[in-house]
Amino acid sequence: MRILCDLHMHSALSPCALEEMSPNNMVNMALLQELTAIAVTDHNSCRNAAAVMEAAMGTGLVVVPGMEVQTREEVHMVTLFQNLEDALAMQEEVYAALPDMKAPAKIRNKQLILDCEDEIIGYEDKLLGFSCSMTLEQVVERTAVHHGLAIPAHIDRKSCSILSNLGFIPENLYFPVLELSMYADRVRYEGKYPNQRLISASDAHELGFVGMAPSEIRVETVSAHGILKALSQGRV
Repeated sequence: MRILCDLHMHSALSPCALEEMSPNNMVNMALLQELTAIAVTDHNSCRNAAAVMEAAMGTGLVVVPGMEVQTREEVHMVTLFQNLEDALAMQEEVYAALPDMKAPAKIRNKQLILDCEDEIIGYEDKLLGFSCSMTLEQVVERTAVHHGLAIPAHIDRKSCSILSNLGFIPENLYFPVLELSMYADRVRYEGKYPNQRLISASDAHELGFVGMAPSEIRVETVSAHGILKALSQGRV
């Protein structure tokens, strides 16, 4: 079965996302775009994933919990998980690796923790927009330990991507899929990486971008587990 997914987007928890990226707004926009699945991938945190998952209950939309982890090398990695428990376990490790200082008020007040009714229930004190001390290899390894999948994010971007910051994809790391931004020249990257599967995603920080660069994935089951299995097998 082929489903349409947008597996990289940010809620209002990410300091660079707009407040309009609330659980219900994200879910409803995804449904308007006729998506089957989305992933909530806030910077270095998954504290709004539960609210988005709850907001999606009964709609048929699958919500994959995840994070966009910024490694020590300042490489952005989309990490996706089969369930919220695994995502939260990874979040605990990422939080321990973030700078040991509280976010100043002007940043903290942009890191909104929301419930499934879109109400603000708190603010995140961690500096989510900073690199953690985990290396690229460690992020890949620890994501796998928590039954997740790590994907190099927006490899075509000129900053915060594996190619811009390292200049290459390490041969000792296997990535079944690589992510392109909505602005990428897909043909160019297909030619450059003929043995890799490529997916695209919106990396939406505001509602108007949700579903702008969806990927078609061949799944056996329409679930977070089914999506991760399909990605790990390169069924895109």
